[in-house]
Amino acid sequence: MKSYFLITFGCQMNVHESEKLAGALRSLGFIPTKKKEEADIIVLNTCCVRQGAENRALGNIGAFKTLKKTNKDLIVCVGGCMTQQKTAFKKLQETYSFIDIIFGNQNLDKFKEMLLERIETKKKIREIEEGSPTPVESEISRADGDTAYININYGCDNFCTYCIVPYVRGRERSRAKQDIINEFKKVIAEENCGTPRFKTITLLGQNVNSYGKDLKPASTFVEIVSELIKVLREECWGRPLGDPQKIAFMTNHPKDFSLELVELMAKNEEYMAPEIHLPVQSGSSTVLKRMNRNYTREHYLNIINHIRKNLKKIYLTTDIIVGFPGETEEEYQETLSLIREVKYDKIHAFMYSKRSGTPAASMSDQIDQKTKNRRVNEVLALYKDVLNKKM
Repeated sequence: MKSYFLITFGCQMNVHESEKLAGALRSLGFIPTKKKEEADIIVLNTCCVRQGAENRALGNIGAFKTLKKTNKDLIVCVGGCMTQQKTAFKKLQETYSFIDIIFGNQNLDKFKEMLLERIETKKKIREIEEGSPTPVESEISRADGDTAYININYGCDNFCTYCIVPYVRGRERSRAKQDIINEFKKVIAEENCGTPRFKTITLLGQNVNSYGKDLKPASTFVEIVSELIKVLREECWGRPLGDPQKIAFMTNHPKDFSLELVELMAKNEEYMAPEIHLPVQSGSSTVLKRMNRNYTREHYLNIINHIRKNLKKIYLTTDIIVGFPGETEEEYQETLSLIREVKYDKIHAFMYSKRSGTPAASMSDQIDQKTKNRRVNEVLALYKDVLNKKM
């Protein structure tokens, strides 16, 4: 049996896309191995949201050259968000000539045919696709664990000034409602020794709250969640399988987040995972404006207050960026005061990372590394202090 070794960097979307790559490999008869030295095929699924993710990916790719020397039949494939960038795509071709297949996240669905072509012709394949392609249904080999992922939409139309995502994942495209429902039914039907294989089904999108705007007729995120709750209620009725499986979702965008969604969760708590990830990025309205986030601190806090009022047991998490270009000490202090006010259960804090091609990369008043280091450490220290006081 031929085997494959799959490495994933990045977010839950990347993790799920690796499940699709695994599905393609398994359909061709390949089996997974935990040792890259034993693999016949190595696939690296990359991320480019921050420079650190790119650096880690490039470090791994460089190590594959040694493996290629000892195993001349080894097929090395590199894909994902990093390769979707034209500059990175060019660099990989010029610097890492030993790579057999280079592809992007927007032609991931063609990975299977690219691999077959490589096996049959021995030719190297370098191919990325642009233009926000229509979502394609994929073979999926789901990883072990309590959570199953289901894509509901792809891409992003927000163009936050610091973010590379719209440029590498394209514009927003929603999956057909019935395709989502059909996949959801398959997932909840999977069992392991008489109990559900997955405790949580997480709906994925760069911005799940904008789901359905591009469909004809248009739909909403609240509508698709309502449909899935109905499926859970009907499919699991009378099944002695313990607690109902839960629906989770990420990522949310405060400008599109619906208060109606909170009310839906409150009425169906037995079917909803008690957590919301609501990235704020900054506690300063002026910084948020420069980030092109299209909401204010006050708007964000109104959502938080509605959540706290209606959902008594909720695990609230967020993302925060410090050191955005031009961020003054006063603006940074507004982020600290927001943390004290909201009392998050978990914070993912990051230093601003310049991404080539984004508006923020060419902004004046870039913050020095020393200041960014101090601020991110202070944010994490404050988060831990707030968390300890909650316990």
